[in-house]
Amino acid sequence: MGTQILAYVGAAGGVGTTRLAVECGATLARTGRDVAVFDAAFETQGLAAHVQGGIDPDVTTLVTEEVPLDAALYDHAADLPGRLALCPARAPFERLARAKTAGAARQFERQLAAASLSYDVVLVDTPPLGTNQALAAVNAADRIAVVTVDSRRGRDALARTQERLDDVGATADAVIANRSDGALEAADAAVPTSDVRNPGDCPACVPPDESFAPAVAAAAERALGAELDIEASEESRIGGLLG
Repeated sequence: MGTQILAYVGAAGGVGTTRLAVECGATLARTGRDVAVFDAAFETQGLAAHVQGGIDPDVTTLVTEEVPLDAALYDHAADLPGRLALCPARAPFERLARAKTAGAARQFERQLAAASLSYDVVLVDTPPLGTNQALAAVNAADRIAVVTVDSRRGRDALARTQERLDDVGATADAVIANRSDGALEAADAAVPTSDVRNPGDCPACVPPDESFAPAVAAAAERALGAELDIEASEESRIGGLLG
């Protein structure tokens, strides 16, 4: 698999897109790949909760000022064969406003392209479509995975997201039902709820367990359109599930 930019697009707020991006990033890093995760959800700034220590510069600095890309990428504390680097948003209101402009969105696309030269996979935590940076993430992406939940709200949000993607000439390559047992008919993959809730204790897929880690791996495979070749420990008994 060559370098890919993958946008995880939340169909609605609160469906767990940030957490899923981190878990999938860690899963990919378990295979030895170097992965960068970018936060395009400038308002909620959820990816920052997965970074230890101070954040300066952040992704909004990247799109509004002249700073090196690597300066805004922070290595995740998890011990993984590959690199998992996070580019979170943590900005004051004034810079946040400047980061939402059309010009900043074009710079965001350039930064994602630049990251793809140094990383095997670039993941973008993308909010519901409706902001310049969300559209930039979709425009830059090689593949798009829409994240939703198995509820009436989730199904309605999925339909709206697919319509908005169609409006901008894009198509979802995969639909992931997050925090779901797999009942959502339109989903290509389902990821159950994890017992791990604190961002400081994530990713929950490391070390792998019997249910959550295999589901995340399957979701990552569907989103990327590629097999990951993950080796699981015999104790976890998930080798057969990952194939």
